[in-house]
Amino acid sequence: MSKELHSEANGSIHIEPLSVHIGAQIHGIDLRGPLSEKQITAIRDALLRWKVIFFRNQSLDHEAHVRFARYFGEATPAHVIFGTNESYPEVYSVSKHRVANSDRGEKIQKSWTGWHTDITAAINPPFASILRGDIVPPYGGDTQWTNLALAYDQLSTAMKTFVESLNVVHAYGAGGVARSTEYHERINGSALVAEHPLVTVHPETGEKILYVSPDFVSHVVELKPVESIGLLDFLKEHAVRPEFTVRFKWTPGSLAFWDNRATSHLAPTDIFATEFDRQFYRVTLVGEIPKGRDGRVSKLISGQPIGPCLKN
Repeated sequence: MSKELHSEANGSIHIEPLSVHIGAQIHGIDLRGPLSEKQITAIRDALLRWKVIFFRNQSLDHEAHVRFARYFGEATPAHVIFGTNESYPEVYSVSKHRVANSDRGEKIQKSWTGWHTDITAAINPPFASILRGDIVPPYGGDTQWTNLALAYDQLSTAMKTFVESLNVVHAYGAGGVARSTEYHERINGSALVAEHPLVTVHPETGEKILYVSPDFVSHVVELKPVESIGLLDFLKEHAVRPEFTVRFKWTPGSLAFWDNRATSHLAPTDIFATEFDRQFYRVTLVGEIPKGRDGRVSKLISGQPIGPCLKN
């Protein structure tokens, strides 16, 4: 089938789906310049429809990256735990060998995260993340996303009814990925923990979302520990079934823009077996407090909500 038959057109913007259920590449726009209302609407509509959208050959610097993000919402500080860039406090460095400054001025080597939704340990996780590739390896380093609305939809009727009644605690380091002592000292010092409905309702589309952030879910509030472990193990595996996912091969100047309310993603680890460098940058947008099907809202256990980035 030709590319045209796979594509949708909206003015000068062409939307090319990359899989059946998630992911589309957008052509015909230069993100460095000002965007029209029609272009902004087309991009946001594509984001809601495809959950993650991709742009290629975009020569953005930090300033242009932040400017593009602000068309769609307020930018958060770069990272609520691992600090900010002094010159561009909205921009978070995602490098192959990531480090952060400790309270003592020491450098902390930060481990890569498994499947996750960004910062769900907060009471109001970011609504979206925008990641750009600056230094991109010639091969390897692909990122994957999964559609959590589809993950909910593909559960049995009985399982849907059961999980809709439950709440889950989200905390940093809950997923069991091995990390350094310094890393745990940093996240324990920030004490960012929240309780979210296990099934949320998307505030714009009305879709029900299986709100499982595999690396951050700690336990199901209403279940005994052994029950919680068994259910979460099943849901973590179910949420990332291959047919729910899309895989993106980065090239220099690529940009990924994903709906953090309806997806989880997986950072690559294959690059650590190579000598290739990889330097990316991320901007996140302020999100709302999640709500469940029956209207119940998430609860703050510790920490503070994520607000907009306020420059001095």
